[in-house]
Amino acid sequence: MTSRQKNYIESTESMEQQGFITWFRLKFPEVLIFHIPNGGFRNITTAQRLRKEGVVPGVPDLCIPEWNCWIEFKRVRGGVISNEQERIIKYLENIGHSVIIGYGATDASKKLLDFLNETNIY
Repeated sequence: MTSRQKNYIESTESMEQQGFITWFRLKFPEVLIFHIPNGGFRNITTAQRLRKEGVVPGVPDLCIPEWNCWIEFKRVRGGVISNEQERIIKYLENIGHSVIIGYGATDASKKLLDFLNETNIY
C-alpha cells in the first residue's frame, strides 16, 4: 500500500449526502429538501413498527417536493440500486416525478443542475 493510499479515506454514502445537503441549502435556501430515513439497521420490533407506520423499502433518500424530484444516493464506488429501489423509481417516474441517482455529492449536484436546466424549473 502506498502512502497516498494510506492517506485516502473513502467517503461514505452518508458523508456524501451530508455534503450535498449543505450545498443544496446554500444554493437553494428557499426550496424544501428532506431526507426519507428508510435505511439503516434496526431491531426487529422497531422495523415492524416503522413498516406499520408507513415506511416503504426502496423509497429514494431525498425529496424535493416543489420540483417533483427525488434523489437516491449511492457510494461513489460500488453503489448498487436494489430491486426494491428499481421498483419505486419506476413507479415515481410513471407518475411524472423525476429521480436522480447520485454517486456521491459531486455527481448528484451536477445531475440536479442538469435536471433544472433541462426542465427550466429553476
